[in-house]
Amino acid sequence: MNALAREPLVALVGNPNCGKTALFNLLTGSRQKIANYAGVTVERKEGRLRTASGHRVRVLDLPGAYSLRPRTPDEQITCDFVLGRLPDERRPDEVVAVVDATNLRRHLRLVLALRRLGQRIVVALNMVDLAERRGIRVDAAALSRELGLPVVETVGVRAGGAAALIAHLDATHAPSPAPAPADASTAAAGASASVAADLATVAGDQHEVERILTRLGLERVRSDTLSDRIDRVVLHPIAGPLILAVTLFLIFQAVFVWAKPFMDAITALIAALAGGVARVLPAGPLESLLVDGVLAGAGSVLVFLPQILILFAFILLLEDSGYLPRAAFLLDRLMGSVGLSGRSFIPLLSSFACAVPGILAARTIPNERDRRVTILVAPLMTCSARLPVYTLLIGAFVPARTLALGIGLQGVVLFVLYFAGVTGAFLVAWVMKRLHGSAALHPLQMELPTYHVPSLRNLGIGLLQRVEVFVKRVGSIILALMVLLWFLSSFPAPPPGATGPAIEYSIAGRIGAGLAVLFAPIGFNWQISLALVPGIAAREVVVGALGTVYSLAATGSDVAGQIAPLIAREWSFATAAALLAWYVFAPQCLSTLVTARRETNGWRYPLLMVAYQFTLAYVAAGVTYHLCRAWAGAA
Repeated sequence: MNALAREPLVALVGNPNCGKTALFNLLTGSRQKIANYAGVTVERKEGRLRTASGHRVRVLDLPGAYSLRPRTPDEQITCDFVLGRLPDERRPDEVVAVVDATNLRRHLRLVLALRRLGQRIVVALNMVDLAERRGIRVDAAALSRELGLPVVETVGVRAGGAAALIAHLDATHAPSPAPAPADASTAAAGASASVAADLATVAGDQHEVERILTRLGLERVRSDTLSDRIDRVVLHPIAGPLILAVTLFLIFQAVFVWAKPFMDAITALIAALAGGVARVLPAGPLESLLVDGVLAGAGSVLVFLPQILILFAFILLLEDSGYLPRAAFLLDRLMGSVGLSGRSFIPLLSSFACAVPGILAARTIPNERDRRVTILVAPLMTCSARLPVYTLLIGAFVPARTLALGIGLQGVVLFVLYFAGVTGAFLVAWVMKRLHGSAALHPLQMELPTYHVPSLRNLGIGLLQRVEVFVKRVGSIILALMVLLWFLSSFPAPPPGATGPAIEYSIAGRIGAGLAVLFAPIGFNWQISLALVPGIAAREVVVGALGTVYSLAATGSDVAGQIAPLIAREWSFATAAALLAWYVFAPQCLSTLVTARRETNGWRYPLLMVAYQFTLAYVAAGVTYHLCRAWAGAA
């Protein structure tokens, strides 16, 4: 028996928005790893807990579920896991049923269903601090007697808020001689029978929950909370959308303004490193590889890390505060008019970070048609990989001018680009609705969590995970592509007596010249045309590719990390505007296409995605290029 098999396995189970993930972060800290369950694309989050007495416990954060009657792939994974029906996964030694102390009426139904499985269960009565502030005092000992299960109080967003749960796990899972393993088929059969019982007794659970609440004196808890008073403004049909629009607008302003000092520092560091390498190494292939390939390529992408982190920080804060579900409700009517539902909002918002988790988040949509349409339009959301391209071009061609009320022009342009992506997604969804007929209306039903003060711990963990993903991406995929592009751009050497930059005689130069025939009508030169090729692997690679190509052709004071002045000098405004329009609709990266294929069980929808996005991107870039040229000529 290996070490992992000997370690106790504890699974956190609960309704969405019960504070389960915050509790998971509190238990495991940075000792986490994220993967997928075997054969599916549902995310698997596992961490390690070391108790006060030194015991190691494996902790698994299962997807949120309302019952053991799965309606979505997320709920199916949770149900299959607690039943022991997942391949390569053993049943948990104990289930931690996380419930929101402010909403026991809804959350206890899942606890009753889990109780019938016959597994070891402990109830984590979470958010007890919020309940007390609302005048709700839940007697944990009395609740334990009514359920016949141990109950511990927790506060997932407070240091030490899981002490009682950790003490319980420490005492319950102390190392002891391993018992004889139960027969897997017997366990699975018993679990299946329990699920059948669950299906037959759902109505009875309603009465049991009311009985428990009555015994606890909580049957009439209907207080007018601070969250209710905030929602009267935030969910107002007029004020609500305005607040949402202003919030998003201010986020994009902050992405530019707050990140600039950090970006300038990274740019200066890269330039200093490039200058140092050039002084230490003699001119030659090695010096060119390090300066023009590694630093100019990967460094040109790394400089945008501050902006990506600021964008992610705001998304995490909005999510942790409880505002995102409100935004979904606000947009439900608008999204319904174009053939989507409010439930599509969270996947589409996730796509602002990356289309891959956005597509995966669509699995929470019960209706299959809505789910597929959401997957098809998710790539039109402006993912963080587009942000380096937008920032580079805006910084080079849009003046850093301050408008009224201290609003920056560059931030306004960035907001317009994001808004254009959202508008494009809605238009595509509307066309699909017309082509495939109107689907039945599926009203949005979603529990609105109580507003919380965001946890700095959860924010830090989320940002740290994003830094790790970004740096690994820069250090692996992007770096490898930049080295390959440097090689293709450096060989073969130009013939003796040749005029013009040496790169034009290289393999990459010839490829770029060939592609320029296709892209010349929309204003793209051969350098842009060439950079689009590695951008198929990852969109932000385009910036690194441009950095490598232009560094190899640069002379004098043009060094790595200073690509913006180069393109500002060599491109027209029409070309820059056309490239921005291209990236509003640009075809997705390979990882997104592979994810879409897995989620839709075939290549039909991914290929449709590539075809319509390439068409939209080409047309939008062409129209933008020629309109800008006509405007410049008229001026």
